[in-house]
Amino acid sequence: MGGAEDIETANVWVALTAARVIGGPIGHEDETGDWHLANVAVEPAAQGLYRQTTGQRLISTPGRVCPGKDVGPGPNRSGRCRMTLNVYLSGEIHTDWRDRIVAEAEGLDVAFDSPVTDHAASDDCGVAILGGEENRYWHDRKGAMVNAIRTRNGIADADVVVVRFGEKYKQWNAAFDAGYAAALGKSLIVLHGPDHAHALKEVDAAALAVAEEPGQVVDILRYVLTGSLPG
Repeated sequence: MGGAEDIETANVWVALTAARVIGGPIGHEDETGDWHLANVAVEPAAQGLYRQTTGQRLISTPGRVCPGKDVGPGPNRSGRCRMTLNVYLSGEIHTDWRDRIVAEAEGLDVAFDSPVTDHAASDDCGVAILGGEENRYWHDRKGAMVNAIRTRNGIADADVVVVRFGEKYKQWNAAFDAGYAAALGKSLIVLHGPDHAHALKEVDAAALAVAEEPGQVVDILRYVLTGSLPG
């Protein structure tokens, strides 16, 4: 394979910088599902810079070009571009629910992000960086504002927002994150136990799914990405 024939018959990943195509690899999938590199094209002026390019990519398949968030593994066997999801894991930071979701989602086209989960660092980041406060209100407010920089950007950049409400702790910040995600039109999954169903009925009403276990969140992501049901 080579040149124009590659582009016509294979799959092309196109790298963009400043809205300009600078190159990309060309490959194809064999009958076993393995991927093979056929060619790599890089604009001469971009040689030496290509690996540092982090701009938007496009995934191109024969006869179509599909926007993508990153260079992924290529189209699925139906000829459609494979979806990649950015998932923000918000809410309580006292249990390992995030680790369970990340571990069970291994192999899926999912990129996870989350707030700072070190509880002490989350509480004290404002005064540690910006100076101490004698009044606890201002201590907590400084921390909340600094943490909001990460949270707002994480939710805004996400395709799916998962908000976990813990069993023990009153998560007012989690409710705020769920409302913010809903206001932005994000696909919202709420995660909590059955005991919170009444207290969180307004939050649940804004969600596209209400799960009770981290594994159910992974099952939702797997279904969205692959169409596969659990079991």
